[in-house]
Amino acid sequence: MAQVQEQKLCYRPKEAVESLSVNMGVQTVRAQGSVLGSLIAARYILAVLGSIAMAIIYGLKVNLSVAMVAMLNHTALADHGVSPIEELEHLNAEPVCQGSNSTEAVEDGPFIWSEPVQGVILSCYFWGYLVSQVPGARVAESFSARWVMFFSVLINVVCTLLTPVAAKMHFIAMIVMRVGEGIGGGVTFPAMHVMLASWAPPNERSVMSAIVYAGTALGTVISMLMAGVLAGTFGWESVFYVMGGLSCLWMVLWLWLIQDTPSKQPFISQEERDFITSSLGTGSASAHNEPKPPVPWRKVFTSGPFYGILIAHICNNWGWYMLLIELPFYMKQVLQFNIKENAVVTAIPFLTMWFFSMALSKTLDALRSRGKITTTIARKTATFIASAVPMGCLLALCYIGCQRGLAVTLMTVGITAIGGMFCGLLSNHIDIAPNYAGTLMAITNTAATLSGIIVPIFVGHITHGNQTIGAWRVIFIVTIALYIVEIIAYLCLASGEEQPWNKGNKPTGSIETAEAEATPLNAKESKHSYNG
Repeated sequence: MAQVQEQKLCYRPKEAVESLSVNMGVQTVRAQGSVLGSLIAARYILAVLGSIAMAIIYGLKVNLSVAMVAMLNHTALADHGVSPIEELEHLNAEPVCQGSNSTEAVEDGPFIWSEPVQGVILSCYFWGYLVSQVPGARVAESFSARWVMFFSVLINVVCTLLTPVAAKMHFIAMIVMRVGEGIGGGVTFPAMHVMLASWAPPNERSVMSAIVYAGTALGTVISMLMAGVLAGTFGWESVFYVMGGLSCLWMVLWLWLIQDTPSKQPFISQEERDFITSSLGTGSASAHNEPKPPVPWRKVFTSGPFYGILIAHICNNWGWYMLLIELPFYMKQVLQFNIKENAVVTAIPFLTMWFFSMALSKTLDALRSRGKITTTIARKTATFIASAVPMGCLLALCYIGCQRGLAVTLMTVGITAIGGMFCGLLSNHIDIAPNYAGTLMAITNTAATLSGIIVPIFVGHITHGNQTIGAWRVIFIVTIALYIVEIIAYLCLASGEEQPWNKGNKPTGSIETAEAEATPLNAKESKHSYNG
């Protein structure tokens, strides 16, 4: 008996040391998280890394639009692209503009892809983008939006690095790589909506959404500038190798610094965690562990505010993709900019878009917090700016001819204003149904993706053998008509209020949340005080 007691006495200190070691490790991690959280708000670390993720996805998407200018054999295409009958048909067509005074010769690339083939290569990205969104959204909502975002970037990086090899094999192999990128890119918006629904306090939702989704503009700027310089200096292959390689750095930071919810995040102060969870009503353990109710599909598809977002998203995406994908070709075909000029002039509007979206979102959130406007007014204002201004600029662009400076100015103003969509219609899914924000974004973005598929094919068909101002005028007028539809539909149907069906079939102990979005945020704060 004495020997047994002695053994127990010997083991107890060891067990105590092990327990103490574990506790010290946990406390160390929490202490590190508290220090980091006190320096930088964890929710804004998420917003910044989310913005970089969107920049990577969009950068790897649009780099082909610039690189393709250097990949194509323009001399061979000019010699074989137009038949004698087409020459007679376009004999009286408006001439293209004179190029710059630069004597730099444009070096032909190795590929003789006609305009229709170019359109298919550019649009096939959206074939994969179309099919991955709804499944990706359900995985993000049910499992982990963090991992969905990680694999999204990983797939895009791998396909980008393999693009030069695929292009030299056959344009079919090129299409396969682009479809793969689209599958990865398609889940990004739904996954980030799920992340924002768990991380963004209501009175910071516009700003955080704008930071994240304005990354698409920032990625476009960086990608177009880098692609132009790399293609013009080191050859078109370098565009894909350099940009794909640099994107790998983000994946390490994302896995290290980001978690799905504030409750799982070690790098956050307790004060910030309490603020986020109380403001979102997710502070209790049961709120985190309780599964979300199934999607009320019938109520979703009979909801006016949902259809307002859906129609606006489809129409706005037409203008967005028309400018995002086809702008480099307009600069080359009509305004006659060379590859390096093209990259700079095309990128500038997306840089100003980034600044504008930040300023607009901050202004609208400030007005909401002071009780000057409701969430509904904020969303409609931002979306109206994102459609009415580019519509006016495209209308003017139809009739200014070859005035290159004025054309660049109009495109800069129009694309800048499109930045309003980030704190307008793209944030609206979280307002009306935060429990299903990822799924709703997947549905509307899937429908809107049809624009990305149709635009390159449509532009390729209109400009085939007719790369003139007159041909582009037809393209711009179609875009203007869709902007008009967007304005009418969104102003009539959209809402910033949380919809009753957001709670599914669960009994609602309080309906105050559903009514809160109809009132200014300062009134909501005074009523709830954001305390759990």
